[in-house]
Amino acid sequence: MSVLVHVEHGKIPPVIDEHSTVLILGTMPSPKSREAGFYYAHPQNRFWPVLAEVFHEAVPQGTDERRAFALRHGIALWDVLAQCDIEGASDAAIKNPVPNDIALLLKNSKIHAVFAAGKTAARLYRRFCEPCGCMPCIELPSTSPANARMRLPELLEKYRAIAEYAKQK
Repeated sequence: MSVLVHVEHGKIPPVIDEHSTVLILGTMPSPKSREAGFYYAHPQNRFWPVLAEVFHEAVPQGTDERRAFALRHGIALWDVLAQCDIEGASDAAIKNPVPNDIALLLKNSKIHAVFAAGKTAARLYRRFCEPCGCMPCIELPSTSPANARMRLPELLEKYRAIAEYAKQK
């Protein structure tokens, strides 16, 4: 029997500054990310190793290094959803989704490309954000350990698109 838990995103603010040109959106932070208070914190999530390889850097460790890494490369991070009912970290189990105000974030930034990290993030962005005037998103595969069928070389190939849009400081 599944156990849905109501989750509110508010404790992890968006990572963005005046130099951010690319926005990468997940769906909702996983329990491990919520516990750590930062994005893609599950130890088996391949997000940070993939981005490190894309930008030819060492894998950032901990919240401060990861935040600095993202901002140094013009990358903003957030999630499509502000709240939802979810079982664990399963995007497939999401019920009652409520979006973040991504249109406002985009309006007040220099972001010119939006990437959705996973099919569900892309679907929810297209459902809630694009009708509000947000630019279309570029769908990337999920780096979650649940997406084990996607091998690292394939992830790298897809995520290299971020470097084409990101403005390095």
